Amino acid sequence: MFIEAIRTCELLEQLSFQTVSMYRIQEHDIEDILVEEPSANFSYTYADYLKWRIEERIELFRGQILKLAAPNTCHQIVSGNIHLYIKIFVQNKSCKVFSAPFDVRLPVQNRKRDDEVTTVVQPDLCVICDPEKLDARGCCGAPDLVVEILSPGNSKTEVQLKFEVYEEAGIKEYWIINPVEQNLIIYTLTNGKYTGSKPYAPGETIASTVLIGLEIPVEQIFEN
Repeated sequence: MFIEAIRTCELLEQLSFQTVSMYRIQEHDIEDILVEEPSANFSYTYADYLKWRIEERIELFRGQILKLAAPNTCHQIVSGNIHLYIKIFVQNKSCKVFSAPFDVRLPVQNRKRDDEVTTVVQPDLCVICDPEKLDARGCCGAPDLVVEILSPGNSKTEVQLKFEVYEEAGIKEYWIINPVEQNLIIYTLTNGKYTGSKPYAPGETIASTVLIGLEIPVEQIFEN
């Protein structure tokens, strides 16, 4: 199923207005940041991330920087539809749902200090049920559920990196949604590895294994 997601991303790249590319920041001067091509010799942390003043949205993947494409109208409609369903479901529960931009720091082996965290992502949607993971800057730790919506700006590299870091971080459930073909795949963490569902399409209903009782008709995700 992950291969299908990669193939889907290849299709989206053909529609892309501009391919997302990785880059690195050589100087940390917050007033004048130089952007260059990535280098294996540089690795950044959340402490560096907090110093930068960059208009574009960025994420950190194991110390490397990924620039995010601006979401298009279709992307925002799908995100809003799902957000509404989940928000209503978690009302009066300990879980909370957040939409991007919202920083999620993914510590490895409990390394939670700002200068130790090297992965900071902004999922399209995420659900956090442990209030201890939330602070004024976002989330520190693995969300229970993450939703990513593919768009023409997504690259194969981005899709693969997110799959790997979400699996490594122990995110229990991960949805990849394809608005172009109007389908989605749900990955569930089993013994530390993701198991993918079949592609769900309009006419079917998805059910979360993390948010027990949450069911969404697929056509409602792509409505309007």
